[in-house]
Amino acid sequence: MHTAVPHSVVHLIGPGGAGKTTVGPLLAGRLGWRFMDLDREFIAREGDVAAYMAVHGYAGYALRNVDVYREVMDARTAPTVFALSSGFMTYAATMDPQYAVLRQAIAHDALTALLLPSFDLEACVEAIVQRQLARPYLAGNRASEEARIRDRFPLFMALRCARFDSGRTPEQLAAHIEGMVRERLDESGACR
Repeated sequence: MHTAVPHSVVHLIGPGGAGKTTVGPLLAGRLGWRFMDLDREFIAREGDVAAYMAVHGYAGYALRNVDVYREVMDARTAPTVFALSSGFMTYAATMDPQYAVLRQAIAHDALTALLLPSFDLEACVEAIVQRQLARPYLAGNRASEEARIRDRFPLFMALRCARFDSGRTPEQLAAHIEGMVRERLDESGACR
């Protein structure tokens, strides 16, 4: 039987449309852990993200989102699968004195999983744009969604963490990530 240490956390990172909030609850269920979504946590505290950005700008949103992340992490009492916001790992390193350190810690953590529908730029762009445009609650357009993933793709690919192809079924992806998590927890001695 696997019993994770209380502070274990799996960070799911990647662009919007990569499958973080779909696979996250499945993975948490497989592990017997809690699932948290940073976007939901932000909305619970600050309301609509677009409205917040309209008042505070993207930089203000990014700063507050990092603060919300810290608040949630500090309050955790159980092992957690944590889906981060799509841009969380791509904010300007200079926006907050501690952000660069935080981003590096997440990127280098053994339990961080980067989700991308393809590791090829063009295939990833097409898949992400299709997924994002299919979401009725997003007001994006093809050009803005494509520009966003093209800008962020090299930043995601530069991260030194486990990478997962999210083009498979959510159940397959959850099982694949679960295998990585259990193996790495066993290696670290956190699982008994």
